[in-house]
Amino acid sequence: DTDHALSSKQRRAIKKINEAKRKARSELPLERWTRYGLAEGTEQFCRINEKNDTVQRIDADTVSQKSFVERFEKPGIPVIIRNATKGWPAHEHWTKDSLLDKYGEELFKIGEDDDGYPVKVKLKHYMRYLSTAPADDSPLYIFDSSFGDHAVKKGLRADYVVPKYFEDDLFRYAPDKRRPPYRWFVMGPARSGTGIHIDPLGTSAWNALIAGRKRWCLFHPSTPKDAVKVPRGYDSEGATWFAKKYPLTQDPSWPYRPLEFIQEAGDTVFVPCGWHHVVLNISDTVAITQNFASVTNFHIVWPRTVRGRPKLSQRWMMRLKDLRPEVAAIADLPKDKDDIPWSSSSSSSSSSSSS
Repeated sequence: DTDHALSSKQRRAIKKINEAKRKARSELPLERWTRYGLAEGTEQFCRINEKNDTVQRIDADTVSQKSFVERFEKPGIPVIIRNATKGWPAHEHWTKDSLLDKYGEELFKIGEDDDGYPVKVKLKHYMRYLSTAPADDSPLYIFDSSFGDHAVKKGLRADYVVPKYFEDDLFRYAPDKRRPPYRWFVMGPARSGTGIHIDPLGTSAWNALIAGRKRWCLFHPSTPKDAVKVPRGYDSEGATWFAKKYPLTQDPSWPYRPLEFIQEAGDTVFVPCGWHHVVLNISDTVAITQNFASVTNFHIVWPRTVRGRPKLSQRWMMRLKDLRPEVAAIADLPKDKDDIPWSSSSSSSSSSSSS
């Protein structure tokens, strides 16, 4: 009876996962989720070009907020922060067993359908999918932004604190109902991840990894958007990018040098506004990531929000004038250009986020 019950549960999980796959990527028949055979070469995704790993590592215990702003945020330099997650309950609460026990019956977003509606699966079904070590080229990836407002999933919010460098998120003054998605609980197996993108509205981002390993590749904001796209004819998944585009970036004649590194459990990555980045999980991972507007990047975020989210910008400015007049004043400063000063691309209106 137990065997039969388990097999029926397994069948139900497979059915739910396949339904989600069809909705999230309707252009891709189920049998073609393994068409590139990337699972057979997973080792290739774990190796980076050490010459391109020039990112600095800093200790949150020894670098002050003021120093961080001057050294990294103002000049727009990515950095890996150690010890920013020290003491977080997430380290104990976000194990697979613990998450399954507390949130197994809850729905988590793994994509969007053709009409832009979220595609969700129960965590217990997703966990069964993970346990099979899926051979999909780019497996389904939990990327859930609604957890903080959900009756049960909001418990995740108590398991971490925003690192000190990113506490002053100016979007917290925006009206809740109009605020764009800005925080994501993310979880996925090897080869899941996000394709090349720039974070939306000129925001910067941080990504704290609780379990597993992630591979990152970033390109300076001056890099043309078209130069880092996946070659024509391929999908835009992160695994496809590393398999089909990354080798081209290693050619000595390639003009845009990437910044690449492996993020280990406990590392928090800071991605300044405007940087193109692609992120690939190289093992089962669990992480939290947030986009933010700060005093440092407000002069970039503000004009983009006015253009992209005009109603939000009006309400946001009313509250800033009342509660943070010194920030509101930045919007009135004369400027030659409202784009990222070192960028040749205005593609930061992209709607993706850092995973």
